[in-house]
Amino acid sequence: MHGILFILLLAFQNLTPEALKHAEAGMELQKQGKQGEAIAEFRKVAELMPDLAAAHVNLGQAIMQGGDFNGAIPPLKRALELNPDLPGAHQMLGYSLLAAGYAAEAIPHLEKIQAVDALGVAQLKAGRYADAIGNLQAALTKRPGDPDLLYYLGRASGLLSRDTFEELKKTQPDSARTHQILGETYAIMHNAVGAEKEFGEAIRQRPTTPGIRLELAELYISAGKWDLAEEQFRIESELQPGDGEAAYLLGNARLQQGKIKEARRALVHANAVAPGVPDTLYLLGKVAGLDDDAAAAEKTWRDLLALDKDSSLAAQAHFGLANLYRQKGNAAQADAELKEFQRLQKAK
Repeated sequence: MHGILFILLLAFQNLTPEALKHAEAGMELQKQGKQGEAIAEFRKVAELMPDLAAAHVNLGQAIMQGGDFNGAIPPLKRALELNPDLPGAHQMLGYSLLAAGYAAEAIPHLEKIQAVDALGVAQLKAGRYADAIGNLQAALTKRPGDPDLLYYLGRASGLLSRDTFEELKKTQPDSARTHQILGETYAIMHNAVGAEKEFGEAIRQRPTTPGIRLELAELYISAGKWDLAEEQFRIESELQPGDGEAAYLLGNARLQQGKIKEARRALVHANAVAPGVPDTLYLLGKVAGLDDDAAAAEKTWRDLLALDKDSSLAAQAHFGLANLYRQKGNAAQADAELKEFQRLQKAK
């Protein structure tokens, strides 16, 4: 677990001569890597000085360093009974409890020191998914890209979604959203018949609900039924004329069926309501070329390359421009674009 800070709290000036002897022996044994023998010495210090919180903290720390998180819990709890205001003890006890599987019990100690990474994991294990998500997101701002934090955040989000969906199915078993969730579940299971039936019922109940038609259309696309997908995208686009994604998907569905002019109209609209989206610009350039409008195709692909210079879409834009220039008889420009295409292909 990241962030564990082992703090040596043993105040030598408070020790009896015999306790001091065992403390010094334990520290020396730790330096030699003899953790088991060191723990035995620190245990003697705690026995000799049972009312000194620092002695129990030091024992708990040594046991933790030996990898026995469960064994570290009793001395750390005893230390906090003697002195509740020891941040280091709260930190070590919180981590030890979490590592030993006592997630719910670890939470108040981790809250006290605001260890958001470990706190998020403890809340996840205790079933407090919404709280876990907030703390894991906060931890990610400090350690972006951390694979453990990303894993726990994804798991917490998935479990929260699962519980929310289960509650929806339990309380509203015949609602449009319940049928939508069932449709999504069938789609994941590759049960196209079941998914189509559930999406259809969701649409029947609430025909203007955004998003359901897009999912049904994707189901049709997976079956190669572009005409049925187009119809759902068309209705979605009419319901949400300001949604650039719906217009883009409609344009793509029409393009797949060879409906060039209709596809172009949809893609022009998509670019108008959501300008500068590389996917839209690429397809818009493609349909412009197919519609014998080379100037518009060139301009659109140039707009794409001004925004995106290194992606696979950029490579395809260079390839399209190479063909345009070849058709115009401009071999030098065509070769230059083809070289850019090959460079990007090679880089990928």
